[in-house]
Amino acid sequence: MVKVGIVGAGGMARYHYEGFRKAGADVSAMADMDIARAKAFAENREIRAVYKTLGEMLAGSPDLDAVSVITPNKFHKPLVIEALQKGKHVFCEKPPALNAAEMAEMLEASKKAGKCLMFDLNNRARPESIAIMDYILNGRVGAINSAQAYWIRRTGIPGFGGWFTTKAISGGGPGLDLPHMFDLAMYFMGYPEPDYVLGAAYYDFMDNPAYKGPYGFPDVEGGITDVESSIHAMVTFKTGQSLMIRSSWAEMNEREIVSVTFQGQKTGGMVERLFGIDSIDETSVDRCLLFREEYGRQVNTVVKTGKDESMGRLRMAANFIENIEGKAQPYNTAEEALILMKVIDGIYRSAETKAPVRIS
Repeated sequence: MVKVGIVGAGGMARYHYEGFRKAGADVSAMADMDIARAKAFAENREIRAVYKTLGEMLAGSPDLDAVSVITPNKFHKPLVIEALQKGKHVFCEKPPALNAAEMAEMLEASKKAGKCLMFDLNNRARPESIAIMDYILNGRVGAINSAQAYWIRRTGIPGFGGWFTTKAISGGGPGLDLPHMFDLAMYFMGYPEPDYVLGAAYYDFMDNPAYKGPYGFPDVEGGITDVESSIHAMVTFKTGQSLMIRSSWAEMNEREIVSVTFQGQKTGGMVERLFGIDSIDETSVDRCLLFREEYGRQVNTVVKTGKDESMGRLRMAANFIENIEGKAQPYNTAEEALILMKVIDGIYRSAETKAPVRIS
């Protein structure tokens, strides 16, 4: 049985815990700088040991096989590398790091340790995404020429003045917080090597509490709000493929849209989640569609899949355990995470320089 310790008792901890348990893992330890929060999380779950730091957890529970990292973005790299250097497999929340340079260090550490490093890019594990990948892998779609990736929130800023809106801790706004759809698009496209990026960032509404989302993150009076509210970008790849990106916390739109649309040489398609109220899952509608020509007619196929209110989070966490045990291939890799971070770096650099950026 794989033994796992979780670092960080925040909102995503329950998904990691439940996903690991679903795969048969023993989640035996928890660490959080707020020891009271760690104890509260562990109390009604079968978590036997509670610590304040990762170092204490690794020392006190040396039999752990894996570590889950659920912290503000700034701490991903040091915690991931610390766990890898102690010989532990690591599952880390998104985004992978603050930038591509940090991700490169994490990738090197995982190779040196010979351990699995995965990230909670959970939308790859949604039922709709798995269904689309079945069609892609079976040759029904053909080469995907282009795609459009959107995560558009109308009012979805996660608090004001906290770590999400403080660039020194988060690294950025929705460009880093909402990489899911452009990661998913690149996943469908075969994760090609990026070539050029043209990006723009906007900062509207970052001082307006009316645009705060329903996430429960407290505002910090006098805190910092120096990250963007939205990014727009065009990415071209060395394969000739292209990708349009739109990610926002606060931007004028009819409703919250979470989608990837792609144009294949045989078949096009879409996975989409529509929210009636920003980020309230009970109002959501999931769709999975294929677009093709048959006998001279335009045909749209609705692919029926099961509903998953965790949006793949439980399945992704379970996949991490199954990969360690050799029972499944990983839904994502550290090599792909490095490409993702290169694209994000390119968007921010292009937005700052107001010019296209070549990605090396």
